[in-house]
Amino acid sequence: MLEWLTNPWVIIIIVVSVVVGNIAALKQTANMDLTGRGKTERDLDKLNRLDKLNQEKAEKEESKDNKDA
Repeated sequence: MLEWLTNPWVIIIIVVSVVVGNIAALKQTANMDLTGRGKTERDLDKLNRLDKLNQEKAEKEESKDNKDA
């Protein structure tokens, strides 16, 4: 049994399996990061839009206060 486990072909198959498994795991985590990054950009766009609306509203109130004074 020990001779079979120390056979170079068996060792090569085990090493290749480990490497392929690690590459597959890295590809999965890379895809998860990309989807998260896309969502963050959408959230950032939403925040920018809301900030622009708030600035416009503040400018309108400021100009209204200046006309009243």
